[in-house]
Amino acid sequence: MPEREMPLPTDLDPRGRTFGEEERAAVLRVLDSAVLCSSFGSEARSLEAEMSHLYSRREAVACSSGTAALHLAVAAAGAGPGDEVVTTPISDFGTVAPVMAQGARVKFADVRAEDGNLDPAAVEAAITPRTKAVIAVHLFGAAADIVALRAICDRHGLVLIEDCAQAWLGEDEEGRLLGTLGDIACFSLQQFKHITAGDGGLAVTDDPELARGMRLFMDKGWDRAEGRIHRRMGLNYRMPELVAAVARAQLGKVADVVSRRRRRAGQLAAAIDGLRDCRMPERREGHAWWVVPLLVDDNARWSKRLLDLGIPSVPGYLERPLYANPAMPGYPPGLCPRAEELIDRTLLVLPWNEAYTEDDVDRIARALCEVGAR
Repeated sequence: MPEREMPLPTDLDPRGRTFGEEERAAVLRVLDSAVLCSSFGSEARSLEAEMSHLYSRREAVACSSGTAALHLAVAAAGAGPGDEVVTTPISDFGTVAPVMAQGARVKFADVRAEDGNLDPAAVEAAITPRTKAVIAVHLFGAAADIVALRAICDRHGLVLIEDCAQAWLGEDEEGRLLGTLGDIACFSLQQFKHITAGDGGLAVTDDPELARGMRLFMDKGWDRAEGRIHRRMGLNYRMPELVAAVARAQLGKVADVVSRRRRRAGQLAAAIDGLRDCRMPERREGHAWWVVPLLVDDNARWSKRLLDLGIPSVPGYLERPLYANPAMPGYPPGLCPRAEELIDRTLLVLPWNEAYTEDDVDRIARALCEVGAR
């Protein structure tokens, strides 16, 4: 790292998080109440109401993680043994683990080379009579083609689940909030997301039956309003009151977080405009900038040289497509060639943070220009 330069703020650094008096007061409020379980408290239910209002959706269900939120969605969609769910090979394992946990099979569709999001044509080609749902991941905070995916799901009678873990307050080309066109949309409060309570998840929907299914699955199939009757299979995915209280404070800050990330991403885009062999996404309006994805000629080379200049980056985002992991046997190499090309060669991811200053972004841009000039 160059001498006398401070490391960039990160999500594991107080400088890179938005915690303050609101979160401290929220924790003390719960501790003083002596009720830490959301089955008996008010914080998780209040968080659900606030999330429902933020996204203008009829129902919200709070749970223990973003992966849990996706599990609620997959279970509510009715996926089980013999069924298939179509999704992307470029995502966190939490996107596919719920499908596997339900005994269903993941069908992988290839992605668009320009942004790593699902290619709608590949999704439609992957659909079979056994397909139950499609999980669209808004990768890195950029909109998947949710209008096309909605039309495909409607044509085939499938449930559309939006994985918005990386796309808080992201928007599509028409300015619509990501998370408002799917039958269910899922969000994460994990440490590295735009806002965090350490872990935690939220699922939103306009369908009361899907909401009821998710709420039952979140609490062991138990509708507590009718006594100790377990109506269906469910797990304990309850969100603790301490997590919900911190999440409520963070939810009030998410718009500012996204706004600041967008402003700094615009600064970077202007600074590296015209740089050879390195470009940002072409469509930047509405991007939530969880990270900054770059398309380069050789991601390993770029990553090594940036690190030499004190700038962290991740070549490929993943080390391998999801289907190439030992936990997912039976998928052949070459299944999704565009995804493999992005991971192996052309995709480079820069960590991004709302606490970056103009000087921080200038430093990142100078490093990119230096690597690009070699």
